[in-house]
Amino acid sequence: MNEWLVGVALAFVVLTATVAVLTRDPTRQAVVLSVLGLGLAMLFAVLQAPDVAMSQLAVGTALTPLMILLTVRKITREPARDPARENRDHGEHDGTGEEERG
Repeated sequence: MNEWLVGVALAFVVLTATVAVLTRDPTRQAVVLSVLGLGLAMLFAVLQAPDVAMSQLAVGTALTPLMILLTVRKITREPARDPARENRDHGEHDGTGEEERG
């Protein structure tokens, strides 16, 4: 029975890790990474390593995906600034000596 549980947990981890690698969207990757962390925690628990399983639950399932999601959110909320474009938008020239015509 124990070998069967190890096999199922290992197959789940392999499948989830493959999906995580093939996922292109960072937000979806974070969700899949959370599911992968849960699968690894189950695998560690089946392999009788409850301390490692608890650490995996905390770090791999919760904290790492949360940090990825917060980073993706911050990157998508703040567009890149272009100082030369801001100067042109405010009527200032960019210092190249060329005047904008229009």
